[in-house]
Formats: sequence, C-alpha cells, structure tokens
Amino acid sequence: MYSFMGGGLFCAIVGNILLVVSTATDYWMQYRLSGNYARQGLWRYCMSNKCYMQTDSIAYWNATRAFMILSGMSCFAGIIAGIMSFAHFSSFERFNRSFAAGIMFFVSTFFVLLAMAIYTGVTINFLGKRFGDWRFSWSYILGWVAMLMTFFAGIFYICAYRMCECRRGTGPR
Repeated sequence: MYSFMGGGLFCAIVGNILLVVSTATDYWMQYRLSGNYARQGLWRYCMSNKCYMQTDSIAYWNATRAFMILSGMSCFAGIIAGIMSFAHFSSFERFNRSFAAGIMFFVSTFFVLLAMAIYTGVTINFLGKRFGDWRFSWSYILGWVAMLMTFFAGIFYICAYRMCECRRGTGPR
C-alpha cells in the first residue's frame, strides 16, 4: 500500500511541476513569420527576441489557461490529500484520503486533457492554416506529459485504496 502511495506521490509532484512549467512558459507553438522565428505561449508571444503580453481575450486561450490552472490546483489538492493519507488517524471513519487523492488526480487529468484538446484543436484548425511553417514546442509537450503523470498518480492512489479496503475486509468481524 505504501509503495503505491509513494509512487503516486512521486508522479503527482512531478506532474504538478510539469503543469506549472507548461502553463507559465511561452513555448507552446513555434512558427516562422516574415522570415523570423516566433513563439507563443498561453500568456505572451515573442518575435525577434522581444516578448509581448497577449492582451487579446480570445476564448480558446482563456479556456486553456483556466483549465491548466484548475488542473494545477486540483493536482496540488491531491498532493495534500496524498501526503495526509500516510497518516492513518481520521475523524471520519468512512473517509479515505487515498481515495480522495486518487479522485483529485483524475480530476486534474480531466482538466489538463480539456486544456490540451482545446489548444490542439484550435491550433491545428486555425493557426496551423495561418502559418505555413509551424510546430508544437516543448511547453505543449510538457502539458501532455503532465497529463500522463497525474493519470498514473490517480491509478496508484486508487490501487492503494483498493489494497487498504482488501485488508480492512479480511480482518475479524
């Protein structure tokens, strides 16, 4: 049980770091514009080694930002619940912190999946046609890796919950 929780906590911490780095950096997409390389993130875009804030309120950027922030917050809440699950005392007998942590990690996975799907769909269908020479960059890839890490953290914590339930069910009645 503790090995599952330890593995889940490791995946969650790495996933949360990747979520923060992915959300904060401006290497989601790189493209060529007027012979110069440019890049953009969720918060700013850079051309000719000068960066500018994205002041346009475009719905897909706002949705991607919101879902990435919600994902980071739910992952952090899952980490707190995961750390607390190592302590066995509980004032609620029916409340299992491993289960709560697993659910929070799955919620985080869902939010980052929504963010990445929105960004991918709009980028391919709109921006990809606008810029001929473009590609997704490392901040975008870190978002997908963070999704996998939070998913596996949820799997580990649900496995820990199931092991705890099996032990609790086999005891004397």
